[in-house]
Amino acid sequence: MLPLILGSIALIVGVIALVLAVSVTRRVGARDPFAVPKFWRRVLRIKPATANVSGAFTIDAPDKQRVAFVANPSKESVTEIRERAMRACAIRYLPQPMWFETTVDDPGTGQARRAIAAGADVVIAVGGDGTVRAVAEALAGTDIAMGILPMGTGNLFARNLDLPINDTSALMRTALEGVDRPVDVGYMDIERAFPGHGEDSRHLFLVMAGAGIDAEMVAGANATLKRRLGWMAYFFAALEHLGDKRMTATVRIDDAEPVTNEMRTVLLANAGRLPGGLQLIPDASISDGLLDIATLDARAGIVGWTDLFGSVIAQGAGIKQSELLQAWRASRIDHGRGSSVEIAMASPQRVQVDGEELGRASRVKAWLEPGSLRVRVPAT
Repeated sequence: MLPLILGSIALIVGVIALVLAVSVTRRVGARDPFAVPKFWRRVLRIKPATANVSGAFTIDAPDKQRVAFVANPSKESVTEIRERAMRACAIRYLPQPMWFETTVDDPGTGQARRAIAAGADVVIAVGGDGTVRAVAEALAGTDIAMGILPMGTGNLFARNLDLPINDTSALMRTALEGVDRPVDVGYMDIERAFPGHGEDSRHLFLVMAGAGIDAEMVAGANATLKRRLGWMAYFFAALEHLGDKRMTATVRIDDAEPVTNEMRTVLLANAGRLPGGLQLIPDASISDGLLDIATLDARAGIVGWTDLFGSVIAQGAGIKQSELLQAWRASRIDHGRGSSVEIAMASPQRVQVDGEELGRASRVKAWLEPGSLRVRVPAT
């Protein structure tokens, strides 16, 4: 008799526990469907709610951090990221996050501005360097922090911030719980080469801008190869331009005397690290208030390009080139540093900022706004 009584009690307790669990799960799911695992959403028929993009929160928590995500919907894993974002905010008892998606006409700047207007304390860019740059355009000069969930080909800005780009959980934790680091923001004014081919314009950059073969490489990178090979697609695009004619440009840093040289490309760097750990401009710092300028040249065909690549590898390892050896080499890398730079090109050249090709220009001017963007980085 006693075992039967104990068994009945256990069964009753189990049923009560199950009913309570289902009730609590349904209530949590009603508040935030993405806080409930997919299996239980199906079993309990909890339907995902439409993400809130108007700025109205479902939880009244004025003392809690208000989070907005600006995502590029073309990225394959964006649906999974959305679910993880909702769940990450729910388990931290944060208000339900706002979710905005970019469009072809507005790659992120307008969405970030709407997030600011809705009261966001942090706006998290979900996408490649283009999405990150577009969100930064809205946040630069404000007190609103930017988080980053990199999902692009190069993810250059995230790499230069030492973010854990292969660990989505760590990235989400950093975006929601990290510390805010002030970083410099670069701007480049473009004087168009051909009237009627786009207006003169101003563009923000976070990592690197340039003119010459680097912009040709960006323009020529095949979209399919970018999806399949990642940043190596840019390498194959560069091969097509190794035989191009060298450009002639006059470079003036701050108020120094202008210098005219032949070169393959001129780079304006806020940060110097490329994919694969390659340090193109090792001394560039994202928070020193200075712009690093590098002109790269290669002569004698493949010999010069091989020599140039070896020089880049060497300087990344901390090996400096002596002036004596420079005279005998088939390549050359010249560095400068300042708060601003003007570049006049003898013939129209393609220009790019952070991997976005902007057409051809005859003259550009670039400068930095020190510490004007707050970015979430891991807490040390």
